Amino acid sequence: MVRVTACTNQKGGVGKTTTVINLAAYLALSGTRTLVIDLDPQGNATSGLGVDRRAVERSSYEALVDRIPISELIVSTAVEDLDLVPSAPALSGAEVELVGVMARERRLAASLAELNGRYDRVLIDCPPSLGLLTLNALTAADGVLIPIQTEYYALEGLSQLVNTIQRVREGLNPRLEIEGVVLTMYDARTRLSAQVATEVRRHMNGSVYQTVVPRSVRLSEAPSHGLPIALYDPASRGATAYRELAGEVTARG
Repeated sequence: MVRVTACTNQKGGVGKTTTVINLAAYLALSGTRTLVIDLDPQGNATSGLGVDRRAVERSSYEALVDRIPISELIVSTAVEDLDLVPSAPALSGAEVELVGVMARERRLAASLAELNGRYDRVLIDCPPSLGLLTLNALTAADGVLIPIQTEYYALEGLSQLVNTIQRVREGLNPRLEIEGVVLTMYDARTRLSAQVATEVRRHMNGSVYQTVVPRSVRLSEAPSHGLPIALYDPASRGATAYRELAGEVTARG
């Protein structure tokens, strides 16, 4: 049965899209049939997987607003067993267009229901907000993956996100759980990164993955080539980290 994971953090610049792209790539390379849904109007997961956002004819916008089945929106990527539902600029207007729609927070869940075992894993890249797009992702998901940057103010807003997850669990999606927290942009040369990592692990009570993702120039470069790090530089530190993270994610089920 497919497992759906929403990757979210309302803070921007925490490595959310980088995590979705590279985790998905390593899951696919391990033989897990994986689908990425780009639900962020910025479309960084789309371009990071080599799809030209300007050339996208139909996107996750059509799934939410026009109720087009997800299976009709899928495009392939350079990684075997990894597919994508791209984003498009029109997605930025979806929240306004859905305001008066009945069950508007369940649109994505309804679209995913028709995949019929085509994938083992679905990863949703959410926008950096807790608006209607993210609410659709949380309502459709089994678990939430939270990237947290190991820098000052790392925990800022985390309580709000955890409270939102709790409200969604109580009102819309009782199966929703925090699947895990991944520490990103870790700089082993600084005491601050180690202190933040310790604080996050204490605060999140056992849900933090052991793998930490380091600061890496190669991770930053890969999206400009439309490739995950597994194809761009598989020997880099960032590649090693995401390969290990994929192993942890798979082990947790």
